[in-house]
Amino acid sequence: MELKPGDQAPEFSLPDEEGKTVSTKDLKGKRYVVYFYPKDDTPGCTTEACQFTDNFPQFEMLGVPVLGVSRDDAAAHQAFRKKYGLRVRLLSDADRKAHDAYGAWGDRPGRGEGVIRSTFLIGSDGRVEKAWYSVKPDGHALEVLSALRA
Repeated sequence: MELKPGDQAPEFSLPDEEGKTVSTKDLKGKRYVVYFYPKDDTPGCTTEACQFTDNFPQFEMLGVPVLGVSRDDAAAHQAFRKKYGLRVRLLSDADRKAHDAYGAWGDRPGRGEGVIRSTFLIGSDGRVEKAWYSVKPDGHALEVLSALRA
């Protein structure tokens, strides 16, 4: 099931790379970006995370947190952030509940079941402003910035 603009964003409460819980309740009243990616330190995921980091000052100026979500644990997230100097917060969704709720897990044509690389711009009202599925990592951070400014 894919989310569409106007849908209520599913709630989540997930640990970040330092074990601190990040919850949709804490983000209430703010716009934020949450993106789902397959695995830390793999080529596409690295491209995507590095480009969000390269553009991080612009997201900060707009007051929009960027949260990356994968099934990796805190140790993997810490190593990934350190290796590439990443500034986005990385959340662990080991039980896949957030992936399922956002439609970021399912059948991938020709590749079987797994993570569907996807990104969501959530409005301050907690509703989806924009949803991207089957994202191509290169250039995606700029696409998200462009949507934020629209």
